Amino acid sequence: MISFPKPYADFAARLRVPCGFVLAISFAISSDPTPRSVAFGIPVACLGLALRAWAAGHLAKNQQLAVSGPYAHMRNPLYLGTLLVAAGLAMAARSWALALLFGAFFVLIYLPVIMLEEQHLRKLFPDYSDYAARVPAFVPRLQAFGAANASSRFQVALYRKNQEYQALLAFIAGVAWLAWKAFR
Repeated sequence: MISFPKPYADFAARLRVPCGFVLAISFAISSDPTPRSVAFGIPVACLGLALRAWAAGHLAKNQQLAVSGPYAHMRNPLYLGTLLVAAGLAMAARSWALALLFGAFFVLIYLPVIMLEEQHLRKLFPDYSDYAARVPAFVPRLQAFGAANASSRFQVALYRKNQEYQALLAFIAGVAWLAWKAFR
């Protein structure tokens, strides 16, 4: 993975939410969907949303190292899910500019944030280094890391606690906007 200087990574972490609003406005302005683009893009975005939901139901932030569910196959399923949602929405919006903007946001904002999170996880969980050495960052491995147990099941309470329903609500708003523009 690309390495970023810590001051830049800290700056990127502070920019993540404000940049999200810029992306939402850019999406609203630059989208030019058709029924066909919506039909192709939304399923890709749904896969990303489902991956995010699955990951959120296995993530007890700062309490326990997440190694079950999608975390048994890759270290960053929430971010991969976000990337899939963005790619699907850009496809549905029929906007190369939007796709490039989403890609730049991912590289310039999310990758430094991921780097900071990994540093934090290494300090918080002694097992993280072994986990990171055996589980890829983004490309899922087929064989799961570790053994499944009862505590490794999806938990709706974690989904709620991680406020993943906000991503669902934003997704619904984005799809409604695309549908309105494509079918009006």
